[in-house]
Amino acid sequence: MRTALDTNILSTIWTGAPSAATIAAQLSKVHAEGALVVSAPVVVELSAIPSLNVQLVRKALAEMAIAIDFDLEQDVWLLAAERFAAYAIRRRRSGGDSPKRLLADFVIAAHALLKADRLMTLDAKRYSQDVPKLRIV
Repeated sequence: MRTALDTNILSTIWTGAPSAATIAAQLSKVHAEGALVVSAPVVVELSAIPSLNVQLVRKALAEMAIAIDFDLEQDVWLLAAERFAAYAIRRRRSGGDSPKRLLADFVIAAHALLKADRLMTLDAKRYSQDVPKLRIV
């Protein structure tokens, strides 16, 4: 079982948020079931956490035995484009504001759907709505 991780899982743990211990315990359970992976956009987002940088993020991921998938192939980008376009249409039709530019979320979801077995995230509702075939932890 290969589990892709959303940025919010690791940022919650690394910033010591109130739910960090609970999330860390859940991550340990998921890791016991198989490999962990993050897509390149997750590395980019994590590098923006105060007191971190890309070198520290890569070192921490390596220490946690979390692989980084830098090779996002065409199928990932095309699925992200398709799902982002559907989200934008739905948002405009609902009378909401202009679609927010959440490109990273759609790439993370497409990567998880095509290159892993599931996604561990704190944003289950968002991903379930926009990528309904994606298995969520």
